[in-house]
This record gives sequence, structure tokens and C-alpha cells, in this order.
Amino acid sequence: MDLAALVDAFGETRAAVAAGALTGLVFGVAAQRSAFCLRAATVEFARGTLGPRVAVWLLAFSTAVVWVQGARLLGLFAPDQARMMAVAGSLSGAILGGLMVGAGMVLARGCPGRLLVLAATGNLRSVVSGLVFAVVAQMSLSGLLAPLRTALAGLWTTRGGHNVDALAMAGLRDGAGLAIGAALAALALVLARRNRIGAATLVFASGVGFSVALGWVLTFRLAQVSFDPVSVTSVTFSGPSADTLMAFLLPRPALGFDTGLVPGVAAGAFLAAAAVGGLRLEGFEGALPMRRSLAGAALMGFGAMLAGGCAIGAGVTGGSIFALTAWVALTAMWAGGMVTDWLLDAPGAAVARPAEQTRG
Repeated sequence: MDLAALVDAFGETRAAVAAGALTGLVFGVAAQRSAFCLRAATVEFARGTLGPRVAVWLLAFSTAVVWVQGARLLGLFAPDQARMMAVAGSLSGAILGGLMVGAGMVLARGCPGRLLVLAATGNLRSVVSGLVFAVVAQMSLSGLLAPLRTALAGLWTTRGGHNVDALAMAGLRDGAGLAIGAALAALALVLARRNRIGAATLVFASGVGFSVALGWVLTFRLAQVSFDPVSVTSVTFSGPSADTLMAFLLPRPALGFDTGLVPGVAAGAFLAAAAVGGLRLEGFEGALPMRRSLAGAALMGFGAMLAGGCAIGAGVTGGSIFALTAWVALTAMWAGGMVTDWLLDAPGAAVARPAEQTRG
């Protein structure tokens, strides 16, 4: 792909929006068809089952690592140029925010990315929860909640004004990231075979990982050929959701990769669901499920901004470049999700479990 010619023909802004839309389209199709969901994976794991949702999540994560680290070794992408690595990371934010995202996704029955995919296929609960997530994320970025987020993030930060490469910190050589990804992919395939997951689901789960690498490579290449600064980033839903919301509210919004990503995901999920007859309207069933979903969405909105990304942005996208804070946040998300399920929803939980209201 000759990105320089694309930029010359359509302009830097349109090229960035197109790159975001393409990345989102791939992610939306792959996530919808594979039912990729961190919330479902943590619930399975918390209940002592290495089931199909764990296998799908692990395959998506591992293939993201393989594709991204492979692109790095081929010189198609430089992780040290990523926005996540170029600024100081917050370990306190990763821990606290990760726990909030983990708890919130169990309450809302989906992480922000999963809510967007479900919303595009007719899930009205996810539409409402997604809007709450976007509003709280914007409040946490530059609104009423921004001072609290800044204070919590500043409690424990990485040194040197930039994030930490976990591979370099561990003293591992080039190629170690690719080897780790391959080992995790092999484990995922073993779990997939044990759970009799079909080939199509495996392909689409791998497509989730590929979309993460696609976003990294496209924004890295755009940054090299653009006159104006371009943030090197990939699939995430905290900042982009807030930016997309503001794009509908402001007369002249700032456009770029992030504002192309969210509509691209929605379009991809819609088309994938329509192709298999999966479009149908669903809503809340009772006041308690609604309260849970809205509370969970609010927790994720603040937590994702505090952690430096959502379950996908920090968990998969940041994890694929081995940003230290991303791996800490991902661990906290798993812990928060498992504990919340154990307290609220697992058999024998202390709090009565509400009726299953929608597909997750």
C-alpha cells in the first residue's frame, strides 16, 4: 500500500480516518463472528473452566502478539514510537483502572469493545451502556472527573518520562515477543481443540489479533509520511469513543484514526451479523439489570481512562507491544472481573444474581 500517494491524493486527515475505518471494519467483523469477549473469558476462568470463550480470547491475544512482533522484526512497525510507549505510564492507574474495568465489564455484561459490537447488531442495552461509557470517558479525559483521574494516575508512574518495555526490562532478546506469542497461540489451539471450536471461529478470532497489528502498522506508516504529527496507535475504545461522541456534538471536530475506528467497528459488526441473520432488537429486562449495566459502563469509562486503555486497548493492543502498564492493567482486569463474578453472579454468590437479560 502506497500510503504516501494516498495521503497526497486525499489529505492526511482523510487518510487517517480511512485507516481507522479499515482497522475497525476488520475488528468488527472478526469480533462479531468469533464472539470475542474478555468478560466471558474471565467468567469461565473464574468458575474453573477453560472453555471456548477462554480459547477464543487467548487466540485473539496471542495472534495479536505474533502479528505485531512479526511486524516489528520486519521493520514495519517500531513499538517505541507508539503513543502508549512515548509517555510515562501509570502503574497505579493500571492497577486501579484495571480493577474498575474488570468489575465494570461483569456488571455491564461486556467490555467497551463488546458493547459496541453488540450495539451494532441491535442490542439496545449495549447502545445505552456504550453512551454512558463514552460520556464518562470524556468526563475523565477533560471534564469533571479529570482531576481525580490525574491524581490517581500520579501516585505511581514509570521513570524517564516514558513507558517501560517489559521485554527489555526482563533482559529478553529480539524475537522473544514473537516466541511468547507463538507459545500462547499453541496453548489456545490446544484449548480450541478440546472445546471443539470450528475452523471459522478460529479464523475470526485470529482476525481480531490481525486488526490490532493492522492499526499499529497503518498509523506508524502514516506518521512517517505525514507532515503533521500522527499518533501511532491501534484498536482501543476509551479515547476513540469519547472522540466520536464529541464529533457528533462539535461543529468542527478533530478527525483522525480514532474517529474512523468506532464507525468502522460498528459497520463491520453490523455487516457480519446481517450476513448470518444475527440482527435483532434486544433491551433491558427489569430495573436491576439496567442499574448494573449503567453502573458497569460508568466504572469502565473512568477505569479505562485511568488504566490507559480498555480491555482491548490496554489488554490486547498494549499487551501486543509489551508495554509494562498494559500487562499490569490486563492482569488487574482479569482479577477485577473474576472477583466481581464470584461476589455477584457465580453459583452460591453472596448477592442474588439477576436474570440473564441479554446475550453477552
